[in-house]
Amino acid sequence: MQFNLQPTLENENVILKPLQTEDFEALYQVASDPKIWEQHPNKNRYQRDVFAIYFEGAIESKGAFLIVDNTTNEISGCSRYYDLNEIENYVLIGYTFISTKYWGKKINTQIKNLMLYHAFQFVNKVYFHIGANNKRSQIAIGNIGATKTREFEVAYYGEPELLNYEYVIEKNSFFEPP
Repeated sequence: MQFNLQPTLENENVILKPLQTEDFEALYQVASDPKIWEQHPNKNRYQRDVFAIYFEGAIESKGAFLIVDNTTNEISGCSRYYDLNEIENYVLIGYTFISTKYWGKKINTQIKNLMLYHAFQFVNKVYFHIGANNKRSQIAIGNIGATKTREFEVAYYGEPELLNYEYVIEKNSFFEPP
């Protein structure tokens, strides 16, 4: 069975839909909040031209999702699968951002659980790259069971290299259904 990087995933609270080029304006409305990016390595991603680079990378990845609130149909962010390695049997999840309206409401955990549950049908490990200063995301990923494995410089799509931490969750330690 082949790993579909862009299925529609959902639970009672959130829907992850394949990101489409026509989603740019609506998603930019969420991304234009500077608070979302204050701990991110690229703090200017709230600017339209900088966000456009992010969005282009998301579309080209063919693994990006539009995050939609399943109760209000409101767009609440974006996430993606990327760098699938079938030989070493892993994929990365990242480039995630969520509207501040949803912070502290467990939506990130639900998104990651949906994506992890789907990924673990095809791979044995899922990695996450998180900016060294992004304490919120480091805490959140730790809360779902990820373990920090290393520190390294990484260049996001169209952006300079910056210090990131790598985290991993292995299939045999993941028990949370979507």
